[in-house]
Amino acid sequence: MLNRSRVEEVVNATGGVLRLAPCWVPRSFMIPGRRLKLHPDDLYAFGGHRGGINERWFSSTTKASNGAATLPDEGLSYINPGKGEKFLLKDAVEAAGDVILGGKVMEREGGWNLLCKFFDNMGPIPHHMHQTDEFAKLVGQKGKPEAYYFPPQYNQIQNNFPHTYMGLEPGTTKDDIRRCLKRWNQGDNGILAYARAYRLIPGEGWQIDPGILHAPGSLVTYEPQVNSDVFAMFQSEVEGRIVDWELLVKDVKPEFSKDIDYLISMLDWDANINPEFAKSNKTFPKAVRPEEEMKDQGYREVWVTYGTPFYSAKELTVLPNRSVTIKDGEAYGVIVTQGHGRLGGQTVSTPSMIRFGEMTEDEVFVTAATAQGGIVVENLSSTDPLVMLKHFGPGNPDAAPLVKK
Repeated sequence: MLNRSRVEEVVNATGGVLRLAPCWVPRSFMIPGRRLKLHPDDLYAFGGHRGGINERWFSSTTKASNGAATLPDEGLSYINPGKGEKFLLKDAVEAAGDVILGGKVMEREGGWNLLCKFFDNMGPIPHHMHQTDEFAKLVGQKGKPEAYYFPPQYNQIQNNFPHTYMGLEPGTTKDDIRRCLKRWNQGDNGILAYARAYRLIPGEGWQIDPGILHAPGSLVTYEPQVNSDVFAMFQSEVEGRIVDWELLVKDVKPEFSKDIDYLISMLDWDANINPEFAKSNKTFPKAVRPEEEMKDQGYREVWVTYGTPFYSAKELTVLPNRSVTIKDGEAYGVIVTQGHGRLGGQTVSTPSMIRFGEMTEDEVFVTAATAQGGIVVENLSSTDPLVMLKHFGPGNPDAAPLVKK
């Protein structure tokens, strides 16, 4: 059993920059896009029956919801302390959450209420939605808003369908969707005929609230989201592959599993048929402070996820041979997408290929005290920028001015 003193020992030894092991998650109904730097021989490391690995989860204290075959630690991030046995970030937060997240966050949130991942698929996935709190709590879970950002470093190849269907065309009726669900076992139920596809652009992003239908395309997507794995697939066939009805009702109480009106009621109808969907939901990077001021100091930092109180994310770029001290209001997770250098006392670098089960130097977690006190980020390359994505949990005070009213 992990105790508080062990967590404090590791935090003190690392200066509050905790190295995390890669956390891989398979999906039985998807085809891996092969851009997460996982060795090709390891794409089916969980076994062919579990499906290919097309997700990497970051700073995760959330267990994956992958059916009966889900492993006890599937989806959970491990801290590698350097000396001694590894232990789960989840256990560390439970043992000494105030040391890692700060006392105020633990009192308010009770833990690290964020799930963040890279999603990487060869083609599109089914038009689906994530339930609101109202519907998710009926099956003992939380609703899930989520955000997208498309990191350029992982999207040099855009694969088969770099578009995402989002929402429903204005004028679509509930009867239209009812007919689609009734045709479930006839192959393609035709739901995409009522949706609009948007081209995905590296360096841009989207905010997708609960209850909104979406069919993510084939860009590698960085996804901060509420730490829940609820979903409901509303499309019965994708690229010739049949989607089982069970994936529509996975997070629905059994008595409603055949109730089409109930299933449609889970949709946020007005948000889906919003005639200005892109204007309401698309996001573009926002500079954290004046561009010239940052450039003079050798770095650039932008918000890539914002507008909601549930999570936020930044992209930090430090120029070659430069270093900068960065302060943040809360603890955060980090994934390095380009270059090499130092983050506090830890060496960080971007791997070119990763074997399943092996450590990397591209992921860390920065504790609240270290984030608030300021951390030195140093680019040790004379040619390449050092680029990292930083994901924050709910209530980040720095992101509060960007929350939509």
